[in-house]
Formats: sequence, C-alpha cells, structure tokens
Amino acid sequence: MKLLASLLTAAALAAPAFPAFSAGPAKPDLAKGEASYAAVCAACHAADGNSTIAANPKLAQQHPEYLVKQLHEFKSGKRANAIMSGMVAALTEDDMRNIAAWVATKPAAPAFAKDKALVTLGERIYRGGIADRNIAACAGCHSPNGAGIPSQYPRLAGQHADYTAAQLVQFRDGVRTNSAQMTGVAAKLNDREIKAVADYIAGLR
Repeated sequence: MKLLASLLTAAALAAPAFPAFSAGPAKPDLAKGEASYAAVCAACHAADGNSTIAANPKLAQQHPEYLVKQLHEFKSGKRANAIMSGMVAALTEDDMRNIAAWVATKPAAPAFAKDKALVTLGERIYRGGIADRNIAACAGCHSPNGAGIPSQYPRLAGQHADYTAAQLVQFRDGVRTNSAQMTGVAAKLNDREIKAVADYIAGLR
C-alpha cells in the first residue's frame, strides 16, 4: 500500500497544472438593459434608440462594444461632454453592457441624404477618399454601406447628418480627442467636405 501511495503522489506531482477556469463576464441582461435605457437614455435618444433630435445620435443597431467604449470614456472624461458625463456617472459596468446590448438589438430607422448639390462630393470622399491630400476613404473602416466593423469601427449608416458633421468638426478642432485616427482624418477636411460626407452617410443603409 505504501508503494501504491508513493506512486500516486508522484503521478500527481508530475501531472501538468491547468489554470483555473474563468467564466468571463456574465451575459448581458436585456431586460435590465431596457429598463436602464428607458430611465437614463430614452429622453434624448428616443425609446427605440432612433433619436429624432438631429443633435443627438441614433444608437439603434450600433455595435455594443463601441457603445460600451464610449460610455466608459464619457465617464472617465476621455470624451468630454458635460451632459453625457452626468448621465453615465452612476452607471455600473453591468449597466453599460446591458444598455449597449439591448439598444443594439433595435433596428435602425433609415434616413436620407438631403443636399443634392453635395451628395456626389460626399460619396466620393466616403468611398474613395481624397488621394492628393492623403485623406482615406471612410468606407475602408466603416464599410461601403456604413455598417462598420463590430468592436473596431462604429456603424454610421442613417446617422443624423448634423450629428456626424458636429463630431467631425470636434475631431478636427481638437475638442473630441478619444480617437487619434479620426482626428488625423478630420484634420484634413474643410467645412464643405464635412457637410457633404455627413449628408451622404445619412442616406446609407
């Protein structure tokens, strides 16, 4: 018996050690997300995430990873916005994940480009950039139809032109500083080009 016990002990010591299993973050709770969204977000972004106020972005169908990132950066101050900083101050990590997961399930309402005089310029910038000024095509990161790339680049299709233009101006002017990539792109655009590409994006679907 002593020999058997010694062999078992030796075998146990020789066995490879495996790391403890980590379950990772809990799955988002959509019911809680809906309740938190209704309490905190709906007044500005509409009950279904399709804001009807041009200054407030549509959130419906946005990639949840992107929304969580923005909420974190509003809370930390990395993305400066007095209203949003106040709104997210009391949100927990789970609140953010739940809200983002719920609003991502809501279908985005389609919109339309409005400025016929600029739509051709907007399409050219979005799809091909401006080569002689080293301005990259928006479609390269946000996809040709504006769907974006989950966890990397946000969905833009159907976004209010006023909101998109305002964000591009803020990136260009150094007011919004939470994306060096976007600051670099916007820095090369003039007001007319920003207005054109923002209007074109509004009509994407």
